[in-house]
Amino acid sequence: MINKSKLSGAVLYISLLAFISFVVYILYINLEVLYTAHDRSEFIIGAPFFHTLMSKPFGLMQYVGAWLTQLCYRPSLGASVMMIIWTLIFCVGAKAFRLQGSASTLMLLPVACLLTSVVDLGYWVYIYPVRGYWFSQSVGYLVMLLLLWAASCTPRKWHLVWYLIGVCLYPVLGWFALLFVLCLIFTDKLTWREAVGVILLLFTASIWHTQFYSNLRADDVVMAGFPRFVTPIDKSASLSIPFWVLGAVSLLIPLCSNYLNRSKFKWLVPALCAVASIGFTSSLMYHDQNYIDEMRMVRYASDDNWKGVLHLAEENKKPTSTMVFLQNLALMNEGGLLDRSFKLGNNSVNINTPDTLHVSLLDIASPLVYYNYGMMNEAIRLNFENAIQAGFSPFYLKMLCRCAQAVGDKKLVERYTTLLHHLPFYRNWQPAPVTEKIQELMTCYHDELTGVEDSESYLVNGISLWYESDSKVASEQALLYAMLRCDSRRFWTSLRHYVKLHLDEQFPLHAQEAYILYMDKAPEEKRIMLPVEQSVYERYKRFWATMEKIAKPGMTIEKVGEEMHEEYGDTYWWYNIFGRKPLNIHGKIGNEIHA
Repeated sequence: MINKSKLSGAVLYISLLAFISFVVYILYINLEVLYTAHDRSEFIIGAPFFHTLMSKPFGLMQYVGAWLTQLCYRPSLGASVMMIIWTLIFCVGAKAFRLQGSASTLMLLPVACLLTSVVDLGYWVYIYPVRGYWFSQSVGYLVMLLLLWAASCTPRKWHLVWYLIGVCLYPVLGWFALLFVLCLIFTDKLTWREAVGVILLLFTASIWHTQFYSNLRADDVVMAGFPRFVTPIDKSASLSIPFWVLGAVSLLIPLCSNYLNRSKFKWLVPALCAVASIGFTSSLMYHDQNYIDEMRMVRYASDDNWKGVLHLAEENKKPTSTMVFLQNLALMNEGGLLDRSFKLGNNSVNINTPDTLHVSLLDIASPLVYYNYGMMNEAIRLNFENAIQAGFSPFYLKMLCRCAQAVGDKKLVERYTTLLHHLPFYRNWQPAPVTEKIQELMTCYHDELTGVEDSESYLVNGISLWYESDSKVASEQALLYAMLRCDSRRFWTSLRHYVKLHLDEQFPLHAQEAYILYMDKAPEEKRIMLPVEQSVYERYKRFWATMEKIAKPGMTIEKVGEEMHEEYGDTYWWYNIFGRKPLNIHGKIGNEIHA
């Protein structure tokens, strides 16, 4: 006969091991997300930042969370700190809710909620304005549990005092103060006198805090610090689900604990809690390989690691528009732009967002791209506009410092560098020298402010007009972006100027492909005669023969493009006919090919 005690112990340890392994795995595949969390999270040493946060309830937790987020500069360190906090939540919660043995695994449910809140954020990481989000909720919940544990260790007659303490701690704990009071009520039966006292305390507190916090909205009086994902144009109600579930589970645990501690089936609780926790996180977490690759590519580009950017570009076959721009910047710096750009791919895909969130190059990496193209005024403007919304995080401080260095403003360089040196891992940070290519691009056109709303189309349009410059780098960029626009007029103008500046150089492969295509499209408008390789011309003829063979009446152009992509996806011809163009970023879907 199986020993029930041993069976219960085995189920407990296996369930805990399974959940811990799951947490480690989820954090491991999201290490790049944790680095980006640090890179886009504001924390500035000094009284102004501290007092700004302390002017609202839950501000202290946000301040602590903002500091802890900076540890994610080393993602493994940040993940380890998270796991330590969650381990403390598990242990303290078991004491606070008086859970014994197998019943203690109920605390896996709150931990799963907090884990989910870290890995379900998606592209909100770039625009979410709340400081310290990544750690503040876990720290606030841990403090709430410590208070509940302390209250559970005191005589019943002192609970009214704990209700008063909970209300008084509202400026520190925000919505966790309400959760503490409710958990204390659910832990022990409330007498009618205590109920009257609690109601009066909450009513008095709501009035007092409304008067004290003049900048607090009415609906935030009780739920201050509760994460809401709303901007003037975006709303993601689903991202608040982990916190609603966290509150509900915290109230249900004390109701279930007495029954589970006595139940003969409590040995099943660990397995059920582990399965429920893993299922909950798996169903809500956000994971997309482009999302991770894009973050890593931005990090490499920020560090001028262009070889790393190209390595990622070679591995990723369906890049986002941000990745395409960074890939072409890498080719500009490493060489081979007009020989490799379309081989790596310029046909971008939509960002995968499960809600209505609008995020683009503008939010993800626009200051970085503009900086590397020498467009300093636009880079500085975008830095400030994004930082005012999302905070002056390390990413924006570093870019502002590099822009200041490029324009020769030493005082600003010193100011931004000083701010960075106060952060834990930036004490020796210095901006990288401005490259020769950036210096060359800065002098080849007039850098003006335009109030860009769509960075992708603006960049393609603007750079394609650089053909008048005598800069070799600018002429190469102008030719590429004229090709990306599929604009024959700008192509011929850019090509003529490019050839003039690169007389002793080999005619690049993709330029040959575009030359053949535009010559074939309008032979009566021949602008310039250039020699092309016979192999390139022969492949061009095969391209059209293959398309005539594949294309059937009723087939969509997308379907034909998919069938031809494997053989011809590395050519400019495929991009020109089937690719998604930057100026029409959403494309035309469903066009049919007619006989």
